[in-house]
Amino acid sequence: MFGAISFAKVAGRKLSGMFKGKKDKEVLEKEVSDMGLDSDGVDINVDDNGKVTISGNAVSQEMKEKIILAVGNVKGVSAVHDEANAADGGAASQFHEVVSGDTLWAVSKKYYGKGSRYMEIFKANEPMLSHPDKIYVGQMLRIPADADASA
Repeated sequence: MFGAISFAKVAGRKLSGMFKGKKDKEVLEKEVSDMGLDSDGVDINVDDNGKVTISGNAVSQEMKEKIILAVGNVKGVSAVHDEANAADGGAASQFHEVVSGDTLWAVSKKYYGKGSRYMEIFKANEPMLSHPDKIYVGQMLRIPADADASA
């Protein structure tokens, strides 16, 4: 998946030092590292308008997508431009922007036809999500390809 993914610039985790004259790249790299995400081979750059570009070679499609979400769901980031490759060539996920009234159950029902699969979405968004009930309007979620679609 290459291209730009839009994020709600006014929503997200507020990181100390972002867009205040400090090195935004370093702040975002620290955020990714603090979440325990493997960013080996991935370069993160950010411009003054809140647009982030990730490039290089991620260890997996899943890790690349988690890095996109980790940096995109930061207050002040308006978009993440994906120029990175994934070493495993895994299937790309869909992204879902949380709207008022959304729950992981409802999101699961929308994408998978069953609300009971909400934990799959929760696990796909760890460590960015700490609890299935803690999502917020404007947050972008990773929705993995439906492995049960062919079953």
